[in-house]
Amino acid sequence: MFKLQFRYLSFFIGLISILSFFNIIYSYYLNLYLNLNTYYYTFILSLIISILFFTLGKYQKKQTIFDKILTIFFGYLSLPLILSIPFYFSIYNLTFLNSYFEAISGFTSTGFSIFENIKLIDQSLILWRSSTQWIGGLYFLFSIIFLIDIYDENFKKTLTNFISFDSSEVFKQAFKIFLLYSILTLLIFVVLNLFSIRSFNSLNLAFTLISSGGFLPVNDLSNIIKDNSQIIILSLLMLTSFFSIFFSYNLFFIRKKNVNFFYEDLHLIVYLIIIVSLFFTFFSFNNNFSSHLLSIASSMSNIGFSLDYEHHNLTFIFLILVIIGGSFFSTSSGLRFIKVYSLFKYSLNQILSFSKPKNIFMNKLIFTKINFDFYEINKYFLSIIIFILSLIILTSLLTISDINFENAFKLSILTLMNTVNSSIYGLNDFSFYNLPFLTKYCLILFMIIGRIELLTILLIFKKFFFKN
Repeated sequence: MFKLQFRYLSFFIGLISILSFFNIIYSYYLNLYLNLNTYYYTFILSLIISILFFTLGKYQKKQTIFDKILTIFFGYLSLPLILSIPFYFSIYNLTFLNSYFEAISGFTSTGFSIFENIKLIDQSLILWRSSTQWIGGLYFLFSIIFLIDIYDENFKKTLTNFISFDSSEVFKQAFKIFLLYSILTLLIFVVLNLFSIRSFNSLNLAFTLISSGGFLPVNDLSNIIKDNSQIIILSLLMLTSFFSIFFSYNLFFIRKKNVNFFYEDLHLIVYLIIIVSLFFTFFSFNNNFSSHLLSIASSMSNIGFSLDYEHHNLTFIFLILVIIGGSFFSTSSGLRFIKVYSLFKYSLNQILSFSKPKNIFMNKLIFTKINFDFYEINKYFLSIIIFILSLIILTSLLTISDINFENAFKLSILTLMNTVNSSIYGLNDFSFYNLPFLTKYCLILFMIIGRIELLTILLIFKKFFFKN
């Protein structure tokens, strides 16, 4: 019988109560009294549930890895229910489904929105939308810590510095991650302010960038970003969700540093340089360097922002970047670069082995002394298969809902990769408000699947299909 880790969930529910309290203060400050009661409801309810869950957590016995997986999945279903309260009780007459859709989209850092005109929303609710993404990004990072035992040793080394820690140490490390996550959010906010972006927009963008989300405080990014310097700095800040947050963690919290702790990030730097170089070598952008750099950075980090309304012939390339994704230990989604790279190099080595002796080709990752783990390679192939099957299923379901095949295919990729629909993917005018309720439920389910697939589905398969 599965046992939920209530104490783990109580932390995030308590965090929701804190965020709702800040929104109460903010609403009072701006005299936004119409939606004030919604934050009172959220604050009181989340506080009560948090205390209840924390109390229940005291009496739990040691859990299995599958209990932890169920806890993570339950969190992705239940926490957005609380986050949806301000949407549901707002003055905008949203249905429960639309409210839940908006909350799920934020919590999974996807960025699909029911609201078609952000100008009509009051600032407190805009801030709440961004807060759902911030807490969702933190939840994803904590899930990695919570499920640390499922990873192979190579991935563990980048996080744990070769330390095998118990449950008490996990909570200690998690606190450091929370601190680092908050500090990075603050730094992004400060940097954006220094580049003359007004404080409200800077705060919302900080919540969005650190979590790899897609919600904007305005209808279009061009309403915020005005000059090339702002575009370039925003592109660079997007990379905070492309690179591993534990890269910064190891830099700041680990005294004895080893290049092997950063091997994935070294690969990502090379990957980023190659992609940018190829783009600006083979494609003519009419000297519009900055806006296209932003499109590249946002696609690679699964944020999806764009200032580009041309070159739709590059949509396929941008979608490929979205699918590959960023660091394994980042808030970005995607299949993860290191897995795609490992599969590519393994496949290349297998091809070479047919024509050359096996002792002349390397089974090691570049820049490191880390060998391929063939058991992990099999799991990487399985993750590709799961993604393809999920893509086929969701595309079929969306097509049945009278969405043309091209849009259904693109939307399926963005849903599974938790990336907002923007102009570079040709879906910026897509309306989620008018979708049939069954289609919305499908998108809700697959947004969650896209976020937790690599953490859970592989182990569920192992549990039920590969018991031996």
